[in-house]
Amino acid sequence: MLLLPFLAAFPARPDEAFVTSQPAEMLSIVDLDTRKVVATLSIPGKPAGIAVSPDGRRAFVTSPDGRALTILDAAARTVTARVDVGGGPVGVAVLPSGEVAYVADWYGARVVAVEAASGRILGTVETGLSPSGLAVTPDGALLLSADRDSDAVSVIDTASLKRVGEIKVGSRPFGVTIDAAGARAYTANVASNDVSVIDIATRQLIATVTVGERPYAVALAQGRAFVTNQYAGTLSVFDLDTLEPIGTVAVGEYPEGIAASSDGAFVYVANWETNTLSVVDARTLKLVDDIVVADGPRAFGAFIRAPSR
Repeated sequence: MLLLPFLAAFPARPDEAFVTSQPAEMLSIVDLDTRKVVATLSIPGKPAGIAVSPDGRRAFVTSPDGRALTILDAAARTVTARVDVGGGPVGVAVLPSGEVAYVADWYGARVVAVEAASGRILGTVETGLSPSGLAVTPDGALLLSADRDSDAVSVIDTASLKRVGEIKVGSRPFGVTIDAAGARAYTANVASNDVSVIDIATRQLIATVTVGERPYAVALAQGRAFVTNQYAGTLSVFDLDTLEPIGTVAVGEYPEGIAASSDGAFVYVANWETNTLSVVDARTLKLVDDIVVADGPRAFGAFIRAPSR
């Protein structure tokens, strides 16, 4: 008698997208296999930023108007804590361990560290002006903050919660993304219409890539960078090795948040004006679907959840 492997009875579960919609004050959870919204949660305070922990256990949502960070049990779809972080929280990122979340306070020029399990504030660190996007290196050692009104990226040591460097980039950096190797970071510079490429080890700007009008955020997949251009309604795509342009993809109106699937096959784009999540094939650069979500999706941050296998 042939016995199938035990795991065959438990197929891998699909990725999910956790999409914040700011005017709707809602989080839409999308099954990316069926491409259907499977749950919605009310999040007060005009939610914008989102980060799902690498282990898929928790999701963290910032509410700028509510001055709060909402912590959710991602599997149960329930709120476990709502933390008053003050100021104007925008970007959020999580340690690879999932133990600490970092919140960018736009008005306070600082980052607030929050313990994920308890919601306890662990400390703060000063940044440049108007910190927006945040990203943590894969080893958890460094946190990068895109400081929009300083035209710079702050480098923060996570162990000491100290600012240990600053890297000048393009004009008005907003989203910041780190590659899987922890070697390079990419900032979308909304006022100079370009992407700054940073060597993290040397803390140097090594290249500038021209993209579309008013770039907002960057996702990486298939050896390529995908950049949302808010005013153009497109993605700019360039090669990560050569930094040469590959093409553009028309998506919805006013694209903002962008993230890649866990296998790198697709990129997902939140379109503020058309209230959709666009699905783009990362290899062919074809728009393959648009998923309707709640009004005004931003999904600023790491919004893809890959459930534990």
